[in-house]
Amino acid sequence: YTMWLKRWTAQNIVIGGAAGALPPVVAWAAATGSLSMEPVLLFLIIFFWTPPHFWALALFRSDDYARAGVPMLPVVAGPDATRLQILLYTIVLVAIAVAPWPLGYFSAVYGVTSTVVGAGMMWLAISVYRYREGVEASRATRRLFAFSILYLFALFAVLLLEVVVRAAIPLVW
Repeated sequence: YTMWLKRWTAQNIVIGGAAGALPPVVAWAAATGSLSMEPVLLFLIIFFWTPPHFWALALFRSDDYARAGVPMLPVVAGPDATRLQILLYTIVLVAIAVAPWPLGYFSAVYGVTSTVVGAGMMWLAISVYRYREGVEASRATRRLFAFSILYLFALFAVLLLEVVVRAAIPLVW
């Protein structure tokens, strides 16, 4: 993912999201010498989180991207197409982020956390999709951008806590 790629395609965020989502997979393979579903789920969470996060930013900074010649989705496809993509990626993100719980990789603490923060992401993505103009549209995109940082942090913080607790109290799991 380079400055060249960012200026070459409106899919720069999707391609960059794949590059940015690979570290957990690489680290897992390096630490265990194998791959399994856990790092794939981490990859998918980061991959599907990236577009809603950065396209929300791009919606309220689209003039800056246009002046800089960066073909972000709102610049080349328009704000309405971007809002739809944010909503679609968020739907998939929330479903994938909850998946480690019913698949048995993490406990109900993770499940409840991912459900609650996922509901927040969905509500904000729907708000971004719903509000097309004016102050509410600007507010919705800024809120989604800011909340998405908290969303990813909360998911990974709970994952980390669960791993630490499992290591400290292995018989409980």
